[in-house]
Amino acid sequence: MFSHIVIFWTDPDQPNAADEVIESAREYLASVPGVVSFHAGKMAPSHRAVVDQSYQVGLNIQFETKQAQDEYQVHPRHLAFVEKCKTFWTKVVIYDFE
Repeated sequence: MFSHIVIFWTDPDQPNAADEVIESAREYLASVPGVVSFHAGKMAPSHRAVVDQSYQVGLNIQFETKQAQDEYQVHPRHLAFVEKCKTFWTKVVIYDFE
């Protein structure tokens, strides 16, 4: 299994940015070939100090293999998502692991 975690800090000048990123991720990314598991959502508040609460949207996609994730990265639906949504975020951090 290969996990691809993406954390988005959305543009505070665009109040609908988080919703736009989540809706577009569901529309464009969930059905890309090779995706085994998909989840996108807003940061969940926590009372625990170790939980980062500075971001607005998280994306968690699992693939069977790293090869499938590599193919996802150049898939037209992924590229279209980035093009459509890149103005909604100010920072993105990615965590990939096997």
